[in-house]
Amino acid sequence: MPISVETFFLDPSSVGTLQARVQQMVAQGILAGRFRAGERLPSSRKMATHLGVSRITVTLAYTELVADDYLTSRGRSGYFVSDNAPEPPAFPAKRAQLGTVDWNRAIGQKFTPGLNLDKPSDWAKYRYPFIYGQADKTLFDAANWRLCALRALGMRDFSALTADYYDGDDPQLVEFIARQTLPRRGILANNDEILVTMGAQNALWLAAQVLLNSRRLAAIEDPCYPALRNILDQSRCQYTAVPVDGDGLPPDALPPETDVVFATPSHQCPTTSTMSVDRRKALLRKAEEDDFLIVEDDYEFEMSFLKPASPSLKSLDQNGRVIYVGSFSKSLFPGLRLGYLVGPAPFIREARALRATVLRHPPGHIQRTVSYYLSLGHYDALIRRMGKAYHHRREVMDVALKNHGLTVAGHGTYGGSAVWLRTPNGLDTTQLAHQLRDDSVLIEPGAAFFASDTPPTDYFRLAYSSIPAVQIAPGVALIAQAIANA
Repeated sequence: MPISVETFFLDPSSVGTLQARVQQMVAQGILAGRFRAGERLPSSRKMATHLGVSRITVTLAYTELVADDYLTSRGRSGYFVSDNAPEPPAFPAKRAQLGTVDWNRAIGQKFTPGLNLDKPSDWAKYRYPFIYGQADKTLFDAANWRLCALRALGMRDFSALTADYYDGDDPQLVEFIARQTLPRRGILANNDEILVTMGAQNALWLAAQVLLNSRRLAAIEDPCYPALRNILDQSRCQYTAVPVDGDGLPPDALPPETDVVFATPSHQCPTTSTMSVDRRKALLRKAEEDDFLIVEDDYEFEMSFLKPASPSLKSLDQNGRVIYVGSFSKSLFPGLRLGYLVGPAPFIREARALRATVLRHPPGHIQRTVSYYLSLGHYDALIRRMGKAYHHRREVMDVALKNHGLTVAGHGTYGGSAVWLRTPNGLDTTQLAHQLRDDSVLIEPGAAFFASDTPPTDYFRLAYSSIPAVQIAPGVALIAQAIANA
C-alpha cells in the first residue's frame, strides 16, 4: 500500500543539506514505525514537488537509503520500505513520573566542580569576545584538516581506524611526537615514555591520580588553572597554593614536605608571566634537595612570536623529576581533546594502565588524522599563520590598553594569546563582566583562578585568540568606559 505524500514534511529545525534532511525524514519515519515494511514511498517526482526541492535531491536521498537497506528499489515500480529495515520498538518509551531516590544519600562521592570560568556557548555572537581558548575559524586550515580526516578513513588505515589498541596508542602519532614535537622543546623521549591523552586536562588528572594520595602534598600556583584545583580536590590529596610573582612560581616558597608541584613555566596561567631560566634551574635543584616531582604544563609554547621560547623545564631536568604535559587542543581547536604525557617509563606504565581502565585510548581515527596533519606540514603552517595573526593582535591590544590607561598585571614575555589586567580601586570584575555583556563584550573575571575562599575580585583576563584585530580597540574602549563609570 502506498504512503501518502502528505505525511512527509521537512523539519525546519533540522540541519544539513537538503539531501541529508530528506534522508533523515524518511529514516526517522521508518524508525518511528510510521512506515512499515513493503509500503511504497511516493515517487521522487511527487516527493520533490511536495517538498519544494529538486527531483535529483530526492533521488539521491532515496539511493542512500537503499544502500543502507532502509529502502529497496523495484525497477519501474518505485521505492519501497525494505523488509530488512529496522523494526520500531515493540513498546512505547516511557519516562519515570515519580522519583523516589534520595540522591544526596545515594551519591557516594561528589564530583560537581567548584568555581569555574563562565564562558557562554554563544560567545561567537558577541562583537568583542575577549575569551581564551576558542578556535578562530578565520585562521584554521579546515580544507587540509578535512583531507587528513578523509585520508585516515581510507582502507590503508583501516586498522588504525577500527582497532582496539587496549592500552596502546597510534604508533604513527607517538613516533611523530617523539621525533618531531618534543625535540623542539629540547626533550628526547622513547616511545614507552609517551602517552596520548584526551587533552591536557586528562593528562593532569592522570598525573594526579598516579602521583598523589590522601597522605601526599601537592603545591600549585596561585592563581592557577581552576580545573586543576578540582582535580586535586577529587583526588583527596592535600595541596597548598603558592603565590606567583613576575617570574612565576618561587621555589623558595614551596613547603619542604611537598611531594608534587604543578607549574606552568612557559606561560603562567593566567598571569602569562614566563619563568626565567635561572628560576627553572633553581626549581629543579629544589626538587632534588626536597625529593619532589614536578608536573610541567607547557601549554601555548608554540605561541612564542615575540622571541624564541625558553627551554622547557623537562629539557633541563637531568634526574627524571619532571612529568611533561603537552596538548594539540590548544593550538588546533579545543574540541579535538588530544594531548600527551611524557615521563619516565615507570610513571607512564602506571598512567597507561589507569587510562586503559577508564577509557582505553583516544579514538584511533582522531589520532591518525592528527598524525597526518602533523607529518604533512599543515600543523607548522597553521602555527606560523596563527603566530603572525596573534603578533598583530597583541600589538593592537598593547596600544589600546596604553591609550586607555588600563593596568596590565601580567604580560607574556614570548607571546601567548592573553593579557592579565587589574582594575583600579578594587572594582569587582565579575559584576563588570556581566555589565559588559550588554555591550556585546566578553571578558574573563579573575576570581575563579585564585585558591582563596575570598579571592581578589579586581583581576580579569583579556584574550585575543578569537577576536579580529579591528575589534580589539573599540572593545577595549568599551571596557575602559565601563571601568571609568563604575
